Amino acid sequence: MANTQQSQQMANAIRALAMDAVQQANSGHPGAPMGMADMAVGLWARHLKHNPTNPQWFDRDRFVLSNGHGSMLIYSLLHLTGYDLPMSELKNFRQLHSKTAGHPEVGVTPGVETTTGPLGQGITNAVGFALAEKLLAAEFNRDGHAIVDHNTYAFLGDGCLMEGISQEAISLAGAWKLNKLIALYDDNGISIDGQVAPWFADNTALRFVSAGWNVIGPIDGHDADKVADAIAEAKKQTERPSLIICKTHIGKGSPNRANTSKAHGEPLGAEEIKLTRETLGWTAEPFVIPEDVYAGWDAKASGQKAEAAWNDRFAAYSKAFPELAAEFTRRMKGDLPAQFAQVAVDTVVAAHTKGETVASRKASQLALEAFTAALPELLGGSADLTGSNLTNTKSTPNLRFDAAGAVVKNEAGVGGRHINYGVREFGMAAIMNGVALHGGFIPYGGTFLTFSDYSRNAIRMAALMKQRVIHVFTHDSIGLGEDGPTHQSIEHVASLRLIPNLDVWRPADTVETAVAWSVALSNRTKPTALALSRQNLQHLSAAAPKRVLGDISRGAYVLSEPADVGIKKKPQAVIIATGSEVQLALKAQRLLADKKIAVRVVSMPSTTTFDREDAKYKSSVLPAGVPRVAVEMGVTDGWWKYGCAAVVGIDTYGESAPAPVLFKHFGFTEENVADTVRAVLQRQR
Repeated sequence: MANTQQSQQMANAIRALAMDAVQQANSGHPGAPMGMADMAVGLWARHLKHNPTNPQWFDRDRFVLSNGHGSMLIYSLLHLTGYDLPMSELKNFRQLHSKTAGHPEVGVTPGVETTTGPLGQGITNAVGFALAEKLLAAEFNRDGHAIVDHNTYAFLGDGCLMEGISQEAISLAGAWKLNKLIALYDDNGISIDGQVAPWFADNTALRFVSAGWNVIGPIDGHDADKVADAIAEAKKQTERPSLIICKTHIGKGSPNRANTSKAHGEPLGAEEIKLTRETLGWTAEPFVIPEDVYAGWDAKASGQKAEAAWNDRFAAYSKAFPELAAEFTRRMKGDLPAQFAQVAVDTVVAAHTKGETVASRKASQLALEAFTAALPELLGGSADLTGSNLTNTKSTPNLRFDAAGAVVKNEAGVGGRHINYGVREFGMAAIMNGVALHGGFIPYGGTFLTFSDYSRNAIRMAALMKQRVIHVFTHDSIGLGEDGPTHQSIEHVASLRLIPNLDVWRPADTVETAVAWSVALSNRTKPTALALSRQNLQHLSAAAPKRVLGDISRGAYVLSEPADVGIKKKPQAVIIATGSEVQLALKAQRLLADKKIAVRVVSMPSTTTFDREDAKYKSSVLPAGVPRVAVEMGVTDGWWKYGCAAVVGIDTYGESAPAPVLFKHFGFTEENVADTVRAVLQRQR
């Protein structure tokens, strides 16, 4: 163990780097890294199991900086301990294309486990990490062969605990008895607006105790030995996650900025940095670290030793359980099983052959029955709406824990794979992000589409982090009926389509739903949102037996030509529709055929997917010079980019009434769609 003087110098190295980088960038947050520096020594130098030369080593401990604005803390730690983050990158803090962005970004900086900054989501991601570790350990570990055995640590601040999502996270962590989750609370009492006491009067310790956590402290967060001792105590827990309350001073060492909001989010200034260096006894020049301090931090040798020991354990495991070892390796690589492609084809063909008329939420469950049976990594759940979202299957019993915190397994020795998240949509979404980031599972979770608003920032974070997370959003329109405008989605699908790198699907029947699931599971670097109906939808193949199933995966395809309804003419107009409105478009096509008007019907279950297609395919579906009319029970704005001459949509909130009454009231009838097409054609004469 490092002596007190060495520990102080190791912590001061973080403070100096934080001051210097923020000052050079003329932007950033020096106060939090300076305040948490000793906490970092207690964890990173005394406990954290990691290998800087292989940041992706599986059995490493996961570290999450939930208060991500203090990013110079983790950048300093990664540099000092030996990751591929040279001093030049720290000097380039917050600059274009650097590896040291304003907030930590996974995939950009080696050693960063998750992108943080939106407060509260980091600690919630950490819950997902710890849950994934616990479930993988229960599934793969065998007596004498513990190949999954690591902790999840999170630093968090007052802001994280003020965000409502933190309560969702700590409640679930306590209920799930995530004993290998250890959170260290940087309790400095300062936020941007100053002392938090007037607006943050919670008894944090009792709040966590009431949620089933083990609480340690308050302790002196500037005593690395006490922090290390508290972590050692927390690691003894077998049934509860732990919170260590660390009393700290924001901007520690700064004579005039410490303990003030001025230390939070702006450079200290050259004069104050000079004074701080004198106060700390730090004599090195900016961006210079003494060799003895580097030596104290260097974790490469210990990390390589820890990984080598694990490799030996895994070799023994592979010899004893070769099939389990191969499955574990596949899962951690994120590869789908070799038979997945055939399972996907069989699922789509079965949906096509059976031709069931069901709600697309039920079609989703039918597809999931096949996919969850074939993919043990699928980890489902719902925010207290399982019976409505239909996210459970025969292969996914509910996840349960016994009194000692162990995963309850069935007679076949299989643990639950469907999570009751409770009414916690935001928490569910952010926990799924953590599960996906950890590896070993593909998480999916359900709620009503209108409640995607609660989940939205976590969905955006999944898209930013390129994580394979699947959101099952049911009750996708005014078609849910009497629950009224609070539950009827109007702008939601359109707004989700605006999120970069998020695939959005609104399938029209069982076949399109099966294809949507197949594409979502294959998207290794994209999250997916599935918008599904409450009301039954006709099987479209009965209306158009010649449709090309493969084209569905391209986001849009020609469902029905004029010839399919007895009109031997080229299309005079194209009706584009999604989801439940596709059957409406087909009915309007037949009405127009009675008037000798030739119409092509295009089903566009995924605008985001279709938009990535090449120009040749797009023009084959939407030919130039042929007027287009879109039909969707939602806001009309997004449809004009497809050159539509008219849109049958809804730009107001809904009403409370039976669905058939609402369809007629808002103009979602085949007669109105047909009239709209005729009006467009008349205008163009």
